[in-house]
Amino acid sequence: MATELTRIEKLSALEILDSRGRPTIKCFCTLEGGISASASVPSGASTGGSEAMELRDGNPNRFRGLGCLNAVSNLQQVLAPALEGESFSSQAALDHRLQELDGTSDKSNLGANTLLAVSLAFARATACSRKISLHQYFSEILGVKPRMPRLTVNLFSGGKHAGEQVSIQDVLIVPNAESIKDSLASVYEVYQSAADGMLERFGMRALTADEGGLAPSFENSIQVLEEACSAIERAGLKPGQEMHLAVDVASSHFYKESKYELDGESLTGQEMIQTLNEWASRFPLVSIEDGLHEEAWEFWPELTQALDNLCLTLGDDFLCTNPGRIRRAVKSSACNALLLKLNQVGTLSEGAEACRLAREAGWKVVVSARSGETEDDWLADLAFGWAADYIKVGSITQSERLAKYNRLLEIESSYD
Repeated sequence: MATELTRIEKLSALEILDSRGRPTIKCFCTLEGGISASASVPSGASTGGSEAMELRDGNPNRFRGLGCLNAVSNLQQVLAPALEGESFSSQAALDHRLQELDGTSDKSNLGANTLLAVSLAFARATACSRKISLHQYFSEILGVKPRMPRLTVNLFSGGKHAGEQVSIQDVLIVPNAESIKDSLASVYEVYQSAADGMLERFGMRALTADEGGLAPSFENSIQVLEEACSAIERAGLKPGQEMHLAVDVASSHFYKESKYELDGESLTGQEMIQTLNEWASRFPLVSIEDGLHEEAWEFWPELTQALDNLCLTLGDDFLCTNPGRIRRAVKSSACNALLLKLNQVGTLSEGAEACRLAREAGWKVVVSARSGETEDDWLADLAFGWAADYIKVGSITQSERLAKYNRLLEIESSYD
């Protein structure tokens, strides 16, 4: 990274709406010399208990308590006076100052949404001031060579992303193509084949979930996986060769009284592991995400061992992009892949630490969007700049998702 100091001239914020029509925060950062940039932050529906805390107003008479005016106020009344006029030698220096100003481990004072908005806006403005791309700036933070990730794209959704018609949250398709351009073309064919299949099966077009996945009334999770394979075949592709699958189980959300209430069955931890092993043996899965409850530490190593040589054991709610939880999971061999979400941890530098820890352990890294997204496209630059193995954005039917895919296309074309 460059060693010259970067001086913040002005910070301001605005409450905007995310893809679910709920408020979020956008930060505007102006550096010395008048260079300005902005960034907006997402919000999740399926959240882990160890995520950094986003700040909401709690006023039931406005956005049902989900307003972000307090977050805006914190940025403008607390962070701006403290940071305007200050100079920083690096992204890490700025992010460390943000953590100091918040003063809590979970960002509950000023809000993780507030801090991340500043962290990202500063990053984008600094990249602009240095006349480099945002992904180059990101890659320098980690000291890695940029690399294009494989796509994981929502096809069918249930759980908290839809109407909980099935227990699992998402079944995704993972194209095995040489480029983002070719990947999106094959994804389109599978998605349309799936939509046509739902019309034939249910007599109507399926409604879509938060991230654009189709959300028909399947009877159980196996049926979702079977229909995903059928859609791949109807599109003229070979499951397990030209197109794979991934599953976001989000099992913490159907874990009740020490049992997994999966599609009408009540399963123990051992039975849940057996079920997931059967899925991985039967279907062409590249990963199973959050297959167990986020605090079932004693079972996660068994799950990883059971899925070994079949697919990745991917931690989302389990890890929450939290360096402390990642270290514990590495030590106990509890999983072998990290789902990285910056707003789970609160600043860009803390996300970089999480990514670094995962890489040092030999894990795969999946950079992920959230169910409540904005049309900001920084996530695409992050996935490319940090050389993620996969990127998880959502489906291909909504503008807040397409912004990221289109940015990947732009990046790809610039390297042709």
